[in-house]
Amino acid sequence: MVDRDQEYVEFVAAASASLRRTAFLVCGDWHRADDVVQDALCKLYRSWAKIDRAGNPLAYARRTVVNAALDSGRRPWRREVPTADLPTDRVPSYDDPAAGHADRDEVLAVLATLPPRQRACVVLRYYEDLSIEQTAQILGCSEGTVKSQAARGLETLRTAIDQVRRIGRPA
Repeated sequence: MVDRDQEYVEFVAAASASLRRTAFLVCGDWHRADDVVQDALCKLYRSWAKIDRAGNPLAYARRTVVNAALDSGRRPWRREVPTADLPTDRVPSYDDPAAGHADRDEVLAVLATLPPRQRACVVLRYYEDLSIEQTAQILGCSEGTVKSQAARGLETLRTAIDQVRRIGRPA
């Protein structure tokens, strides 16, 4: 039993940062991502013996994190919406080293506006670099659904980012 616990601790140490980033990209909030990962790791521990024998605990953990992130967004107390946006009077210069961070922030802001399934598809396909088959398995849907949700998500991202760059503020 102690060996299994040690394996679990080592797995968590190796995978938690990646799982946290995935959770953040799916749910859009670092605090919620921490909660999601914590919940997923608790579920993972309860069935660690079964998962460990399967040979790919990271895939199971990632699926658990994505499902927990999607489920947490459905809870009524999680539907908080910011009431005020900061003014965006200044457009960042691309000669500015902070411009890369501004681009990243734009993408994250627009990513947060995607519906949960589209966001999960885009994150798993293009951030986690998973195949269509792996993404479908994690989300528990067909490959066609992954393709259509990812395509719609990317189109929404492109349109929103173009709009942000044209008018200088989020959509």
